[in-house]
Amino acid sequence: MAFPTHAKYVVIGAGIHGLSTAYHLALDLKAKGLGSGEDVLVLDKTSIGAGASGIACGVVRNNYFQPAMRELMAECVNVWESDPKAYSYHSVGYMQISPEVMHDNVAQIAREQKEIGYESVFIEGEADCMKYMQALFPDWQARGITSVLHEKKGGYANNTASLYGLATKAEGEGVRIMTGVKVTGFVAGSNSGAITAVETDRGTIRLDYVVVAAGPWTGQMWSMLDQPKTISIKGRDGVVHDGINMWTYWCLEEGTLGVDPAYGLMADGRMSPVIHVDTDAPLYSDVDGSLITDKLWGIYYKPDFNFAGIQGGAMPYPVKRDPDAVRVDPYGPESPEFITDDQFAHMWCSALAFCQKRYEGKIGHWKKEPSGGLGCFTADSFPVFDVVRENCFVIADSNHGYKMIAVGKLVAGEILGTKSRLLEPFRFSRFAEGRLHPVSNSPFPWS
Repeated sequence: MAFPTHAKYVVIGAGIHGLSTAYHLALDLKAKGLGSGEDVLVLDKTSIGAGASGIACGVVRNNYFQPAMRELMAECVNVWESDPKAYSYHSVGYMQISPEVMHDNVAQIAREQKEIGYESVFIEGEADCMKYMQALFPDWQARGITSVLHEKKGGYANNTASLYGLATKAEGEGVRIMTGVKVTGFVAGSNSGAITAVETDRGTIRLDYVVVAAGPWTGQMWSMLDQPKTISIKGRDGVVHDGINMWTYWCLEEGTLGVDPAYGLMADGRMSPVIHVDTDAPLYSDVDGSLITDKLWGIYYKPDFNFAGIQGGAMPYPVKRDPDAVRVDPYGPESPEFITDDQFAHMWCSALAFCQKRYEGKIGHWKKEPSGGLGCFTADSFPVFDVVRENCFVIADSNHGYKMIAVGKLVAGEILGTKSRLLEPFRFSRFAEGRLHPVSNSPFPWS
C-alpha cells in the first residue's frame, strides 16, 4: 500500500485517545454527511498500544475530588458500558477506602455523585467500615479506615484487548491505521500559522486537521508545535506565578502478585471491585516487620485474569530533573530506568497484607518482570484538551488517560463544530485565568 501524501484528518497516536477520536470522528463524519472514516489517518511510531494505554492497569472509576473530572468520567463510563465485549470491559465497581484526613473530601464526592446520578454507597465510621468490608472479604484487616465509597459502576478493562477492539471498530468505518511511522515535525502555513502537514520518517503528509494524542510523548509534540515550555499560572490567591514548567514526568509503579486471580474473589465468589486504599496508619514490612512508612500512603489492586494474578500499583514518584533531560524512550517495560524495583515490590506486597490476611507471606509470588512507565503531567496534574495553531487539537491527558475513552468522542464532536461543556474546564487558558481545579488530600497527584 502506497504511503499517503494527504489525509483530511491525521491523528497522532494509536492509544486510547487516538483510536477513540478516529473511530468517533468516522462515525460523526458519516452521520453528518461530511465524509467517512476514509478521511481519517492514524499514525503511530511503534504499534497500537505501545505507550501508556498498552501498559495501563485498566481501572475505570468516577472517584475524583474535582467536579469537572467526575462529570467527564461519568460520560467515559457510559462509553465503556456501551460495548463491554468489544472494549473487554468488566463492570465490577470501584472502592475508595480512606482515613479520617480524607473523610471530608470523600464525603463531598459521595454527595456530588448522587447529584449527577452516579450510583454509589458511602459508609462512615471505623466500626461500620470494618463491618462493611468484612461482609465482602472476611479477612479484611486494614486499620485507620473511617470512610468507604463503593461505586457500583466502573471497574476495569483489559488494556490491549480493548485497544484492538477499538481499532477494529475504527477500521470497520474505513479509518486507516499506520504503525511504524514516526512524526518528526509539523509544517505551518506562512500566514495563518495553521498546520498544513506533518513530517514523518517516511515522508510528508499534507492535512486539513491534526489531532495530537501522544500520551507520554505529548511534551515533545508540544515543543514541535512551538508551544511554551514554561507558563504563568494565576493562583487561587490572585498571585501570578511565572516560569512554571508546562510538563513534568512521574514514574508510575505497578506490578502483579502471581497467584490464581480467583484468590482475590469475594466471599460469595463474585469478582472483587477494584480496591483503592489510602491510609495514614503505619505500614510495616510483611517480611521482617520493619517500618516502611508512617506517612499517608495508598495502593490499588484487583484480581485480573488478563494479568494472571492480583494486579495493581501505588503512588507514583516525580522525576526530579529538567523535563528536556527525561528519556521517554525506550518506553515502559523496555526502559532501563523507569520500571518497578524490589523496593516497590516489598512495599506493595506488605500493603496487600496490611489490607487482607490472605496476602500475608505471599511476596514470594511477586512476578519479577519489568513493569511501570512514565507519565507526562501538565503543570497542575490535570488534563489539557484544547486547540493550538488553529487546526491542531491536543489531547494532553496528564496520565488520566486510559479510563477516559469518551474524550475522543467529545473531541471528534468539537472538530466538527459541537463544543463540549465537559471539555471546557480543561482548556489551556485556565492557567493564565486562574480557573484551577480543586486539590484533594489524596497521596496521588491525579485524585
